[in-house]
Amino acid sequence: MPSERIGFPGHDGQTLAARLDLPDGPHLATAVFAHCFTCGKDIPAARRISARLAAMGIAVLRFDFTGLGHSGGEFANTSFLSNVKDIEKAADYLAGRGMAPTLLIGHSLGGAAVIRAAGAIPGIRAVATLGAPHDPGHVLRHLDDALPEIRRHGQARVDLGGRPFTIGEDFVQDVSTAKLDDALAGMKAALLVMHAPRDSVVGIDNATQIFAAKKHPKSFVTLDAADHLITNPADAEYAAEVIAAWAGRYLDLKPPAPPPGAPEGIVRVSEADPKGFLQDVQDGPHHHALADEPAAYGGTNRGMSPYGFLAAGLGACTSMTIRMYARRKGWPLVHVSVDVSHDKVHAQDAATRGTDKVDLFTRRITLEGDLDEAQRARLLEIADRCPVHRTLERSAKVQTELA
Repeated sequence: MPSERIGFPGHDGQTLAARLDLPDGPHLATAVFAHCFTCGKDIPAARRISARLAAMGIAVLRFDFTGLGHSGGEFANTSFLSNVKDIEKAADYLAGRGMAPTLLIGHSLGGAAVIRAAGAIPGIRAVATLGAPHDPGHVLRHLDDALPEIRRHGQARVDLGGRPFTIGEDFVQDVSTAKLDDALAGMKAALLVMHAPRDSVVGIDNATQIFAAKKHPKSFVTLDAADHLITNPADAEYAAEVIAAWAGRYLDLKPPAPPPGAPEGIVRVSEADPKGFLQDVQDGPHHHALADEPAAYGGTNRGMSPYGFLAAGLGACTSMTIRMYARRKGWPLVHVSVDVSHDKVHAQDAATRGTDKVDLFTRRITLEGDLDEAQRARLLEIADRCPVHRTLERSAKVQTELA
């Protein structure tokens, strides 16, 4: 996944630091990701969701709000409204590059901000929130001890998550009065609300209130045992997968025509976890799978192994070929299933030439229906005409080049 380090002017003209995660292949749509209160653009959930969307052709701009991370400006001078305006500025920047966003994603307070910003950004078709508060003033819970000092002196130094921040009175005033119900009632874009029932920072009741205030189209998906920051890689992967699948229903993801010599298009495999073996497997914008290795081999077992995909291709092609033939003949085939196993055996055991080991794929085909013995025997013969079967038997040639 190519990733550009960029900067663009925020609401007050200060440069905001950002990453623009781009698809390896065709660019089909663009999203903006807004991070949680006092977090940053590089939290694990943001990185994983961006990578997953980029794999399906959706570029993602994730940035640090004013005064946070590597962005300019003073955090003490920011407010909830300034966060909303920073999101609008991010959309303006993208529009200036000819890639105006159609999807907004927000985590925690960033989720509340994208709800508020959606109506002001032309072309937004979908909004997804993760652990978002219905009342932005919810964040003031973390500032209870500092609120008297903020009111007396206009600002105060507070410790949040082990890091010091200066919170100003403008932020407290703004977030106290900010409401989302009007924005939700008027939102034309589809809304996906994702929340963990055990979220101890922003309770699940917030998701209920957000969902109730929005008219259809809307969806709710639980994040089960995830924590508020979605720190578990498996939870981040699940959130990314759901957002990607859901967004595809509302965004106009039209892939270009396949290139010459590749009538079925290009299957793109990109690394999802450089510390392990997890891979994103993307076939166009709508078909996604995960490839991995078993835990015993250093993987996380979150997807089929490469040989598993090879066996799946053989099994699927076999079943389709049998069905196609039976349908053409009008035979009473009710159901087909194909079990495929893979092993390496010595060439002489497989009755082939040579002494090296060869790959042995064993198929066990189950045919259901009122078929006579001659029909069953013929369908077994037809199984060997499966194109993938023939490709494996002929031994394909693989041509490799550097991009």
